[in-house]
Amino acid sequence: MDSVEAEQPEAIPSSPPSNKTELIHVFWHEGMLKHDTGKGVFDTGMDPGFLDVLENHPENSDSIRNMVSILKRGPISPFISWHVGRPAQISELLTFHTQEYINELVEADREGGKMICAGTFLNPGSWDCALLAAGTTLSAMKHIIDGCGKISYALVRPPGHHAQPNQEGFYHSDEVLTISLHMNHGSWGPSHPQSGTVDELGEGKGFGYNLNIPLPNGTGDRGYDYAMRQLVVPAVEKFKPDMLVLVIGEDSSAFDPNGRQCLTMDGYRVIGQTVRGLADKHSHGCLLIVQEGGYHITYSAYCLHSILEGVLKIPVPLLSDPIAYYPEDEAFSVKVIESIKDYQINTVPFL
Repeated sequence: MDSVEAEQPEAIPSSPPSNKTELIHVFWHEGMLKHDTGKGVFDTGMDPGFLDVLENHPENSDSIRNMVSILKRGPISPFISWHVGRPAQISELLTFHTQEYINELVEADREGGKMICAGTFLNPGSWDCALLAAGTTLSAMKHIIDGCGKISYALVRPPGHHAQPNQEGFYHSDEVLTISLHMNHGSWGPSHPQSGTVDELGEGKGFGYNLNIPLPNGTGDRGYDYAMRQLVVPAVEKFKPDMLVLVIGEDSSAFDPNGRQCLTMDGYRVIGQTVRGLADKHSHGCLLIVQEGGYHITYSAYCLHSILEGVLKIPVPLLSDPIAYYPEDEAFSVKVIESIKDYQINTVPFL
């Protein structure tokens, strides 16, 4: 079996930023580390009784700790400005979520926690962490709206991208264009009945403003870049947004235990560059970045570093890839992307 020996990672010293250097304003609160998802067989929380070693739930605090530390001590640190997050108020949550949904979570917290659905656990302290995640994201957005900075990054957990008021987000709205690149995963049960397929386009006024891009398992750097150029960029150009939000999940990396895609640091860097280009053109360079998935304890932090390098338009990588080479044959991914493109052009009115 052939093997490829990766070079040892080397941090390339970065020059201290000048007064004119653009910064990324990172919003973070260490209280979010208190969300304890437990141990078990992967994400089930189950102890079958015959295993000596149970693993941490994949969404645990270790990966986020490394994301914080790489931004504080990695070569990108001179380009980071830190801000303390805050908990969301219930009144803020009610602008999106229903009272019934919030009551259910509050009651579960009072009773010591519960399993919300398969793989999703609300344990003591989790509700406070969820409030911090929501409020910190709102603060990051407000920082941009108030003109205090152009690029904000909400470094938050637990991930909020599957939180829904009644099984939908902006599914009925034509004011927000939602584009999701993800692996072809199917429905996750009653708490997430959507399957992520191309025909889930929104409903009512929102028809056509929810664009799913389910990519074949194993899609890597070139496949994702092709999808960005052929599908994402043209849709954003047609929509002409006033504000861009980049929701990033490093669980699409080649070495993530939960995902089945093959992105490397180079691929994430290009995605960051592409989204920054769209922000420069449509929102005066303003961009909100929100952290979501990413479960490889070390590589997720490296991939985050690359995304932010791309967003900052840093011309030479500041950090080399510790795992480096991963083979990719994008031929099948390209065929799937072309078929999605044909479907969207023939189905989505604004395209």
